[in-house]
Amino acid sequence: MSVVVAGCSIGATAWLAAQSTSGAINQEIGESLATDAKIYDALLGYAAGHPQWSGVQDVVAKLSERTGRRIALTTPARAPIADSGDPQDTPLPRTPSAVVDPLAVDPVLKPGATIDPRAVGPYQLTAAERAKLAAEAQRQLGCLRRTGSDGRIVELPNGRSTVEIVAAEPQQKRSRSADAPGEPPRAVPAEVPAPESSVPAAPPPDSCAAPTTTTETERTANAELLELANACLARQGADPLPADAAETTWPDGLRAAPEDQRCVDAARREQLGAHVSPAAQLFITKPGGDRAATDLSTVGISRIAWTALVVLVLTVGLTALAASRLVRPIHAITAAARRMGGGDRSARVRTGARGEIGELAAAFNAMSEQVERTEQQRRTMVSDVAHELRTPLVNVRGWLEAAQDGVATLDQPLVASLLEETLLLQHLVDDLQDLALADAGKLRVYPEPVHLGALLEHVAAAHRGRAEAGGVELIAAVEGDPDLAADPTRLRQALGNLVSNALRYTPAGGRVELRARRVADEVLIDVSDTGVGIDAEALPHVFDRFWRAEKSRGRHGGGSGLGLAITHHLVDVHGGSIEVRSTVGVGTTFTIRLPAMKSTVDIAERSTDD
Repeated sequence: MSVVVAGCSIGATAWLAAQSTSGAINQEIGESLATDAKIYDALLGYAAGHPQWSGVQDVVAKLSERTGRRIALTTPARAPIADSGDPQDTPLPRTPSAVVDPLAVDPVLKPGATIDPRAVGPYQLTAAERAKLAAEAQRQLGCLRRTGSDGRIVELPNGRSTVEIVAAEPQQKRSRSADAPGEPPRAVPAEVPAPESSVPAAPPPDSCAAPTTTTETERTANAELLELANACLARQGADPLPADAAETTWPDGLRAAPEDQRCVDAARREQLGAHVSPAAQLFITKPGGDRAATDLSTVGISRIAWTALVVLVLTVGLTALAASRLVRPIHAITAAARRMGGGDRSARVRTGARGEIGELAAAFNAMSEQVERTEQQRRTMVSDVAHELRTPLVNVRGWLEAAQDGVATLDQPLVASLLEETLLLQHLVDDLQDLALADAGKLRVYPEPVHLGALLEHVAAAHRGRAEAGGVELIAAVEGDPDLAADPTRLRQALGNLVSNALRYTPAGGRVELRARRVADEVLIDVSDTGVGIDAEALPHVFDRFWRAEKSRGRHGGGSGLGLAITHHLVDVHGGSIEVRSTVGVGTTFTIRLPAMKSTVDIAERSTDD
């Protein structure tokens, strides 16, 4: 199992390492691609606005400083145009990162456009045309705001100012210029409908409409573009574009059917070719040159294998060591258990183990001590039972043999004496039977509502003759009328044992009291006397079997020693408890605590459970 756990751990670790490495590489690739796209877009914008690459070195240097990359531009023949690297840097790689051509945009680095919209060429407006269109846009915006609408002025790459009308919701706009993602705003020609919005803006009033006339620069450029496109269509045998197709204010506004769009795009490239920088190869590398890429498919296989082998060896070795330390105390516990099974009740486990094994050893030692103590109690009980039975049997046998030999006369006093001895034997056997039932868990009670005052008087009346004979005052009193559900026969037996014990150790002139009261949810019954008392050392053994306050006292003076043990069991089976307080020379008080009866339903439930 240790080997399996180690193997699973190694596999899981390798898998997590591979996953985390792949995730980190993908993240790095994504960040690198985003950086490359920013560099490409910046250089593409420069190429779209300049007919030559002269002056691009400053742009390359700033981009390199901002991104931490080495950026180089070369012609298709690899003649250098600009380079942010040092002369000692490694040579450029064979394959360029991209080709910077505003007339053929890379769809990976700049998706959504084939010709950079910043390439305007002959559509670039003059200063006077810019100022005129800006003034008209400002007038239109003021008109819109006076009529309750709103908008904003957008300047297109060729310098034309247009007003973009703001819709009811800021996130939903209807505009007279369509913006491609990542591109400058683009004017929407009159013949192309504006894209619909889920919350369309209200159309501007007629007085606030923007002028639709094109400028002289735009008309000249449109005518040139239309001528180039129609020439291409004529070579293909297609119909020319309509004349009003040239009424656009943006080079990308000239749209045609899908089968004619190729000629339109070719015409745009031909028209813009002299106004943009020529295509250049872009190299983006790390400063100092790119190191060889790591092949992650085979990296560290031998190291992983050796590491796995070392981990397995260490796992097996440590497991063997731990197993030996674990098994050693188990062997000790097994040996002790065998000794105990062989009759050695003093067998103990001596180990310094901790944790579950230590707890097991401690539990075994506690069990062994309990077994030894129980065995000792059993032997003591057998001895005490034999002693208790021997004395009355010897008396009965002696008198009967004397009567048989004619030494004694079998008269009425002798018969009375023999009957008394027989009753003592019967009482002792009954006590032993009760203890046996209690030990077997078969001592049953049958609770019912009990009138506690009458029960105490019954117990007192049964012992009053003996109390008067001994000169002891016997009192029974109840405070209020506590409700109690109990087995009256068993409760009288328990109280009778306590009263009999109290009368035995109370001298003439003393007093024995039975008192009952209710405290909270309990009924307390006190049996107190003014007898000799019990010393503190003997008090914990009061309820032990065959225990006597004075070992030297005979059976007739001290009883069998089973009464208090039986009383303890009788109280337990009622769900109560018994405690004792005593002071030598002052007296002893036994207190029985029983749960009070709450209702007649409670009595029925208790009777059913019993």
